[in-house]
Amino acid sequence: MGERLQPIRGTRDLLPGDCRSHARVEEVCRRVAERYGYGEIRTPVLEVTQVFSRTLGDATDVVQKEMYTFDDRNGDSITLRPENTAGVARALLSNGLLDAMPLRLHYAGAMFRHERPQKGRYRQFHQTGVELFGVAEPLGDVEVITLARDVLDELGLLQDTVLEINTLGDTASRQNHLRALTAYFNDHRSRLSDISLERLERNPLRILDSKEQRDRDLVADAPVILDYLGDDARRFFDQVLDGLDTLSIACRVNPRIVRGFDYYCHTAFEFVTGKLGAQGTVIGGGRYDGLMEQMGGPPVPGVGWASGIERLALLAGEPPEPRRPIAVIGLGEPSTRQALVMAHQLRGQGYRVDLAYRGNLRRRMQRAHKVGASHAVILGDTELARGVALVRDLDSGEQHECCLDRLGEGLPRPGA
Repeated sequence: MGERLQPIRGTRDLLPGDCRSHARVEEVCRRVAERYGYGEIRTPVLEVTQVFSRTLGDATDVVQKEMYTFDDRNGDSITLRPENTAGVARALLSNGLLDAMPLRLHYAGAMFRHERPQKGRYRQFHQTGVELFGVAEPLGDVEVITLARDVLDELGLLQDTVLEINTLGDTASRQNHLRALTAYFNDHRSRLSDISLERLERNPLRILDSKEQRDRDLVADAPVILDYLGDDARRFFDQVLDGLDTLSIACRVNPRIVRGFDYYCHTAFEFVTGKLGAQGTVIGGGRYDGLMEQMGGPPVPGVGWASGIERLALLAGEPPEPRRPIAVIGLGEPSTRQALVMAHQLRGQGYRVDLAYRGNLRRRMQRAHKVGASHAVILGDTELARGVALVRDLDSGEQHECCLDRLGEGLPRPGA
């Protein structure tokens, strides 16, 4: 016998309990997003590599080290999507939707990054998120942040998270900050880690994300964007903060929140928790007014967020157990055929039904208990001849007869 096949490192099978956890997160996100007027969009898992290399930048860690990229049989470079914002932007361009602004969209699906697997993070992972295109006003930022807050609230996680927010400013603000930041880190090159020395040449902002203690000591005294904001950028940020305050949404300004891509501007925010170890961000987002131009389209303002479904599910804990099934047991050939009909009818009425196909009554009752059934509907040839079935409450042991044509009346309502 050959070696037992295992999933690829960094991937995992989602078993029924995992799927219930994911489904709960996705359903809450969908329900809240639709209350805000967001429609669902589903983009392909596969995109031409330029969708990401053009927007994320050839020099970024994502493109250089983390993307799953390959040539297909036609020689085209194809990438498994590492994130979905660029794919959604590409979809708007491909489908000629730029005249339909504003556009409110939400999504959920699998993403792929080749990085070190750790708690709540996998190489194939799942995200849910929202994108708001065509709204340049600060209240657009307030809207998507409020939507994220409502998702956490409905999942019962709001009390476990803190909203941290920063501004990345406008182009002039970012350039002034970047010059000051580059000069600061150049003055302390000897104290930087090797990876931060590389980032200093390619994208100094990424040094602010470093997990190396020697870098973090330097970052603590590095110039912050708030000291380099122009009047317009400061006004924009103040209006976002004022909007959140109007809705009584508490936040904490964190000048160390950055985004390493040029198309991001103004607001950057994260909902963070201390309950997931080092990977504390459960929702992250911001404004990306420059994205559509980098895709080759016209200027279109955008703001949105994404969240790892695995992390939200892990933080939310075990979902409620599914409704207990009804066990339908047919004994004898005619009764077994009728049991098939009964199971079909009960499912049509909304019941969850487990139908056993073999074994004597004792073994089938054992199965009924094993699957957690609340009631067993037992049909033998004698009962069939009389047009009745036995309905047994598996918790109390009480049993009564019920007419086959009114079987639902002898059972608790579906979901009760």
